[in-house]
Amino acid sequence: MGRLPFDPSKMASGGSPPERPKRSADDRPLSVSALASQIDGALKSGIPGRVRVVGQVGGFRDRTHWYFNLSDEGAVIGAVMFASSARRSKVTPEDGLEVVVSGRIDFYAPGGKVSLVVDKIEPVGAGAAELALRRLLEEVRALGWLDPERKRPLPAFPRRIGVVTSRTGAALQDVINTVSRRCPGIGLLVVDARVQGEKASDEVRRAIRGLGAAHERLGIDAIIVTRGGGSAEDLAAFNDKEVARAIVESPVPVVAAIGHETDTTLAELVADERCSTPTQAAMRLTPEREALQEQVASLGARLGRSVRERARGERQRVGAMGARPVMRDPRRIVRLQRDRLDALSGGLRHGLRGAGSAGQRRLASLALRLERKRPGELHARRHERLAALGERLGRGVRVVAAQEREAVDALERELNAVGPMSVLARGFSATLDADGRLIRSVEGVRPGQRLTTRVNDGSFASTVEGAPGERHAPAPPPKRSRRKRGAPDPSQMDLFAGGG
Repeated sequence: MGRLPFDPSKMASGGSPPERPKRSADDRPLSVSALASQIDGALKSGIPGRVRVVGQVGGFRDRTHWYFNLSDEGAVIGAVMFASSARRSKVTPEDGLEVVVSGRIDFYAPGGKVSLVVDKIEPVGAGAAELALRRLLEEVRALGWLDPERKRPLPAFPRRIGVVTSRTGAALQDVINTVSRRCPGIGLLVVDARVQGEKASDEVRRAIRGLGAAHERLGIDAIIVTRGGGSAEDLAAFNDKEVARAIVESPVPVVAAIGHETDTTLAELVADERCSTPTQAAMRLTPEREALQEQVASLGARLGRSVRERARGERQRVGAMGARPVMRDPRRIVRLQRDRLDALSGGLRHGLRGAGSAGQRRLASLALRLERKRPGELHARRHERLAALGERLGRGVRVVAAQEREAVDALERELNAVGPMSVLARGFSATLDADGRLIRSVEGVRPGQRLTTRVNDGSFASTVEGAPGERHAPAPPPKRSRRKRGAPDPSQMDLFAGGG
């Protein structure tokens, strides 16, 4: 708990300090939170859970939630409308707008503020309708419905016009009289619809869409939506967004004539053309009969002049052609063409003779060139050349073969001189163990071991006797056998195969 506030009356004026009174339990100070809780409870118990308040909007701020003040001549209270309620609201607060709000009183303890939490806003009086219409105009402008580029041109001569209005109203009679007077050939198709009251907007919308859907089958080229003047409440059906949408989406142009010059409705603003009165709307879509008659007469006169001028020009052309000498004497044309044909024939014969002479000269030149390069002579020369090349190739092959044969003989002699069998033929032998390995020293045998000794003309078996390492006198060399020089020895080939 903090310190108590300063109280000047409790200061000593002199002498001994005054005696402090004893505190009771009710005199103990409250915390701020406790006081805020009591204020909140008092507000909730003393004010109904839901209130309706009328006042003027001020200080409006859109911060996801809407914050504004409500005031009158004597007081101001803060208000807040949370985003969930703001999205459903049909009215957006504006500074200076008088509204009726519905909600509840809330005390925000952390900020120490009392606020009116609003969940519904209603504009007050005539300003409400004007505000709603202004909001609707902003919406359709954002959709592009008011753009001049979107609007369609009116037909110059419609086959039939659809009229959406009340069959008992004066506006329909104005349209019928005007069309009958100006151009009786244009048909009218009237769709009866209420033009004021609670159900008027639905009937007008259905009538426009019905005429648009059947315009090809019924031959409708334009639609007039009209009624006489009236108060703002009487014209409310033509300030409906769905009626405006039906006009915009109509497949044929729509002319709107609703109210008087001072009364402008949403339907007139989105229509392809707006007229101040039903009579003016009918005049805008129907050409005048007298003007049409004058136009037809003018076109007939222009057509007659054009035909007469064309006929006169053609007569002059025919006369000029008949005055030509050729037309007066047709046989002259035949003579001219015959002379031209004779000239062309002479030129053709001369050209053919020249072309034949040139061809003969070229043929003779080609024959001379062919004689110089006869295939027989070329073949004979090439055959002789090939024979000479073949003879040279044969001599080269024979020389190379002799050289290779001599090289093979030399290699064979060298092989016989250094081969193992040549060594055996000089009296040496080779001793092998049972596995075919060559015995190179007495250290490699043991008593009783079976050995094979290979000599020049064959091999024989033996058994080792005596102690390991015992040496014996060498045997005398065997006699050499003579064989034909250069002949291969089969035993020598076996030695190569089995030696190790």
